[in-house]
Amino acid sequence: MKTFGHVQDKSFSGFPEMQFTPVPDIFFSRLLAEISDMAELKILLHIFWVIYGKRGYPRFATYHDLVGNVRLINSLGGGEKSPEVLRGALAMAEKRGTILHLVLDWEGAPEDIYFLNTQSERQIVAKIKNGELNLPGLMSKEQTCLETAAEPPDIFTLYEENIGLLTPMIADELRAAERLYPIVWLRDAIKRAVEENKHKWSYIQAILERWVAEGKGDGTYKGDSRAGPAKYFKQRYDHMVKR
Repeated sequence: MKTFGHVQDKSFSGFPEMQFTPVPDIFFSRLLAEISDMAELKILLHIFWVIYGKRGYPRFATYHDLVGNVRLINSLGGGEKSPEVLRGALAMAEKRGTILHLVLDWEGAPEDIYFLNTQSERQIVAKIKNGELNLPGLMSKEQTCLETAAEPPDIFTLYEENIGLLTPMIADELRAAERLYPIVWLRDAIKRAVEENKHKWSYIQAILERWVAEGKGDGTYKGDSRAGPAKYFKQRYDHMVKR
């Protein structure tokens, strides 16, 4: 390890096999030049990493996700005051408009949760405030730190990682699809769409409906194979029939 003056040269050994965290282009074209506070910059980047590493819908970061990361807290340089530095950085990010902040009640104690400020996340926050959407998945610090890498990704994560942005409308479509099709069908349909370079939910839906009508190739229909396509179409379109 070389030293130059009082600064140690801690050489970076290089990136391992690449795993990516999506960062919006506008971060580089605008925000990076505007954010002068290093703590705010670190916290915002860490929130990107936390949110895109989670599964399920909706996805958000909690205060415990951040304060529980020892390396992040130590990097803020505040010593015992690092949590205070963290709070200040979060407040700056919220004021700038890069994140959305909610305080919810969890087991009688307040829990700070943070969303990225996108159109879809603003809609989610509005639904939470209006009581239209509940977040039963709020967990303690210990629970949020559990390693879940061995579990296969859920359908929402699978869609966002392979197809595109998970909007509230698409999330509703996916929930409906989970009730209609076996999970393996959904995974296979997404895989097929990616292989054919078709990154649209409508294309995935068409694949599923074709499998219902014609068979998937393994001789199965959704749910009760004896019912075949008729049962599927009744479930999907029965609400449209006048009685």
